[in-house]
Amino acid sequence: MPELPEVEVVRAGLERHVVGATIAAVDVLHDRPVRRHPAGASGFAAALIDRRIVGARRRGKYLWLPLDDGDAILGHLGMSGQLLVQPTSAPAERHLRVRFALTGTAHGRELRFVDQRMFGGLSVSAGGADLPPEIAHIARDPLDPEFDDAAFVARLRARTSGVKRLLLDQGLISGVGNIYADEALWRARLHGERPGDRLTRRQAVELLGHARDVMNEALAQGGTSFDALYVNVNGESGYFDRSLHAYGREAEPCDRCGTPIRRVAFMNRSSYFCPRCQTVPRSVRTTASRTGSA
Repeated sequence: MPELPEVEVVRAGLERHVVGATIAAVDVLHDRPVRRHPAGASGFAAALIDRRIVGARRRGKYLWLPLDDGDAILGHLGMSGQLLVQPTSAPAERHLRVRFALTGTAHGRELRFVDQRMFGGLSVSAGGADLPPEIAHIARDPLDPEFDDAAFVARLRARTSGVKRLLLDQGLISGVGNIYADEALWRARLHGERPGDRLTRRQAVELLGHARDVMNEALAQGGTSFDALYVNVNGESGYFDRSLHAYGREAEPCDRCGTPIRRVAFMNRSSYFCPRCQTVPRSVRTTASRTGSA
């Protein structure tokens, strides 16, 4: 799934290529990607004709394009969504779902929503140009200039859940997905099951710094691409996967100590960590030994 750096790469591309353009036509090729729009596919298209795109913004993993009437196109890429800017003459992608014909600054180009698995989607957010109300509950992310470091550290240290689970809590901090949570925890030498209230203030501050650093580094390299499903608006893949220390490296030697990286099941996905550098909390070891799953 695209995470914050990947979504920010897409947002920046949209800002360069479609801001100032007017939507001349909308072609919804499959209803599912606009399922969250109350008026359905036809209403979605009708609401956007002749609207001018005046910005490209993001909160966490959500993108929105403010429009000149105060509404916005709100989007989430889901597992495999792509927003591509293509010449109108370019062949249709195999999983093309929605096509926007553009005039003005992007004359002769189209904005295309491509989604193989169709977990992503688009909708029109009424009055959502500044901040769509549908995502107002989502916390700011560490790359947001208005992110409150002190408030995050205090809230993190007040929780009893494992710290990785807290990093994935979009009400606490947005944009830190599975990949970058594992990478930040590896850098901080913290196991993901360590309870938030067992962190010192220094550990919490350092963890936040590592999360911010790893996402900025990924952003500078165009994001992380493990396959062709994540690309920027020009169809190019990111290459931060070459710099990962933990995620996806099961059985490979830790870059710090040489111990094989371990993978464990976590919230219907996987966590990767170094069992030597990131000591398993005693409470987790005790529980595992009691259940025979050490």
